[in-house]
Amino acid sequence: MTTHLAGLPALDWTNGEGHLTVHDDGSIQLTATAGVDWTNDASGADPQHGATSLAFTVNDDFQLSARVRVEHPRTTFDAGALSLWADEDHWAKLCFEWSPQDAAMVVSVVTNQYSDDANAIDIDTAEVWLRVSKIGPAFAFHSSPDGRAWRFVRLFRLCTDKPVQAGFLAQAPLGDTATATFSDIRFMSEGLTQLR
Repeated sequence: MTTHLAGLPALDWTNGEGHLTVHDDGSIQLTATAGVDWTNDASGADPQHGATSLAFTVNDDFQLSARVRVEHPRTTFDAGALSLWADEDHWAKLCFEWSPQDAAMVVSVVTNQYSDDANAIDIDTAEVWLRVSKIGPAFAFHSSPDGRAWRFVRLFRLCTDKPVQAGFLAQAPLGDTATATFSDIRFMSEGLTQLR
């Protein structure tokens, strides 16, 4: 089912319909079911693509950002994320994730057959702003404490000619559920001019 939110392109689910709540203030909540994730483990463990993202098809340059909060109690690796999806071997996500050390982190994963998984920074607040941008053939991830001053996370390509979908994701790899709220959602149909 297509979802229409003010200021965003039309959104569809990438892997079956997920659990979505739309609030009057324009924020959305995604609730992950038990055990869902996206991972193509570089060490050779079985891939996992049980999560679903709510996303739009990427065409030209854009910027998509949101303030992300994940409800407590949290379990290891649960997250709210901004996502890019082409197929099971070509995708990326920028996560507000819970670590094995019981701390919140910004984590990015870029997958071209296998996942390149990298921790960025620890977060000592209940929320963080995340941003994904398309810049020509490349994509950029940034995070921010306030939605104004942005910190560079990574620049990369997805090595595929397939259409890419950008949007929102909740995951709960080891837990029963995870609920992520995305608020202050901003979409601009223009590319970044200042990468760093």
